[in-house]
Amino acid sequence: MLTSRQGAVLGHPIGHSKSPALHNAAYQELGVNFSYRAIDVEVDGLAALMAQVRAEGNWYGLSVTMPLKNAAVDLVDELTDVARTLGAVNTIIATNDDDGATRLRGDNTDVAGIVNALRHSGVGERPRAAILGGGGTAVSAIAALVDLDATEVVVFVRNLPKAAETMEVAVALGAPATLETFDRAAATLGRFDVVISTLPPRAADGLASGFAATGDQADGVLLDVAYDPWPSALAQAWESRGGTVVAGIEMLLYQGVEQVKLFAEAGGYGTLATDKQGDVINVMCDAIGVHRRKPYEQNMAG
Repeated sequence: MLTSRQGAVLGHPIGHSKSPALHNAAYQELGVNFSYRAIDVEVDGLAALMAQVRAEGNWYGLSVTMPLKNAAVDLVDELTDVARTLGAVNTIIATNDDDGATRLRGDNTDVAGIVNALRHSGVGERPRAAILGGGGTAVSAIAALVDLDATEVVVFVRNLPKAAETMEVAVALGAPATLETFDRAAATLGRFDVVISTLPPRAADGLASGFAATGDQADGVLLDVAYDPWPSALAQAWESRGGTVVAGIEMLLYQGVEQVKLFAEAGGYGTLATDKQGDVINVMCDAIGVHRRKPYEQNMAG
C-alpha cells in the first residue's frame, strides 16, 4: 500500500464546504490512501501554508476556493496552460522530486465543472450569456462559455476598472465579452439563455429583489456557484419567473471529479480514478445528496 498522503480545500470562510464529503467518498470508493479536510486560510496566510505543504512532503494536492484563486498563481512552481491563461488556480497538484523536494503545479478544473453542470441542465451551443461578478471564478465562467461557443457574454461588475484583468483574459480567449455596471443587471437578465453568478453567498440578494420587481420572465438557465445557503434569493427569484436553476453544488461536483482524477494520478494511482469515473461520480453524488448520474456520463468535458 502506498504511504498515506493528505489533501485539503483552502478558503475563507470554509466551514460550509462540501468538498471534504465529496473527496473522501471518492477516495473510499477507489480504495486509495488519501485523507482530505478543510483548512480556513485567508490570502495573507496562503504563502505560509504553501511553505508548510512543501516542508511536510506528504501532500498529494489542494483544492483552492474564494478568495485565494488568484493569489495561488504566484505560489506554485508551474501552471497548466488553462491556469496561466485565466490567472486563477483552483487545483494544486503536489508531487515529490527524486531528491524529495515537493513541487506544486497549479491547474483549474472550474472550467470543466461549469461546462458539465450547464450541459447536464440541457444548455446547448451558442447561448447568449451573462456573468455576475468579475473575480477568479468569472474568468473560468468566460472560458466555459467559450467552450460552449457563446454568441454574447456580458459581465456585470460593481467596479469597472477592477475588471480590467478579467477582460484581458476574455480577449485572450477570444470571448465575445463586454462589461456592464452591476446596477444594469436586474433590468436585462431575463433576456439571456445562460446566467452564471460567481458572487459570494448573499451578495446577489439585492439583485434578486430587483429582478423580481421587473416582472420579467426568465426563459434561460441560472447557475449560481454559491450553494450555501440554498436556495439562494437569486435562485428563488429566477425559478419563480419560469427559469431553470442549476445549484452551485453541481459545478462543485464536476470540478471535483476532475480534481480526483488529477490527484489520484499524481499520488501514484495511475488512471484508476479515470477508469472508475462513473462509480466516482455516483458516490460523490450520494455524499452531497445529488441525484446519481445514470447512465455513465459520456459527454463530460475535461
